[in-house]
Amino acid sequence: MAKAAKRAPVKKAVPAKKAAPRKQTAPAKKAVAPKKVMVAPKKASAAVEKVAPAKTLAAKPPKNESRTALVRRARRINRELAEVYPYAHPELDFENPFQLLVATVLSAQTTDLRVNQTTPALFARYPTPEDLAAANPEEVEEILRPTGFFRAKTKSVIGLSKALAEEFGGEVPGRLEDLVKLPGVGRKTAFVVLGNAFGRPGLTVDTHFQRLVRRWQWTEETDADKIEAAVAALFPKSDWTMLSHHVIFHGRRICHARKPACGACPIAPLCPAYGEGETDPEKAKKLLKYEKGGFPGQRLKPPQSYLDAGGRPAPPLGAG
Repeated sequence: MAKAAKRAPVKKAVPAKKAAPRKQTAPAKKAVAPKKVMVAPKKASAAVEKVAPAKTLAAKPPKNESRTALVRRARRINRELAEVYPYAHPELDFENPFQLLVATVLSAQTTDLRVNQTTPALFARYPTPEDLAAANPEEVEEILRPTGFFRAKTKSVIGLSKALAEEFGGEVPGRLEDLVKLPGVGRKTAFVVLGNAFGRPGLTVDTHFQRLVRRWQWTEETDADKIEAAVAALFPKSDWTMLSHHVIFHGRRICHARKPACGACPIAPLCPAYGEGETDPEKAKKLLKYEKGGFPGQRLKPPQSYLDAGGRPAPPLGAG
């Protein structure tokens, strides 16, 4: 009896019951964290037309991204865009270097579509540099009126035509240093011509290109020439021309200036700016433009590869 009385207090002392609630507090705090993280489409190479609801976390680059990591991310973005836009091309209609040069000069502060709708009449009347050099400015102005700033553009295209006729035998030069000396021709225009008429690599740093490379944190520069130098250093020279097409195509179709279609973006997992635009997949799909949205493109005579991908030619001036 004495022994049993001594054992009873030992059984009643159960300190483990008081410690149990304390062990459950830690997991509860960790469960809240994921709610603050943005989400993005799981597969970067997913087809834009069939974007599934977002499921996985966006792979945002670290704050102190190394140079090596930046190069790898930039090149992966270009590879993904090449899969989305295998038909990427210059969106100005042209049949020779002279037409491309003039069309690119005319594309300043207007759309490629408007230029493409205007140049058929211009080139039908003035097919060579010599013809345009001898043209009546007032007649050229009337043709170029739809492109805006038509007086300044008339002066540029007639001036560059005279320079081509007098200094280069009526031929467009294939060197950067010669092209930038022509009236109205800067580095951007020169690289468009070199890359697409002569097959010589160059970056086309237009407004779309500038906007996207900054969103992707490839560079913080704002000056076009400095942006060109910074991005060029991330890629081999052989990639420059097609890189320009991929970036510009993406900027026009999905990554818009005001309302990016983030929820329909195939490179969302690689984009540090994901979430700046519409992230709902269904709402984002309604923001897509040109062939991605089922609408006509900018060229009246697009490449066959574009037509094969479902793209439609743009209507001529005054149609529909």
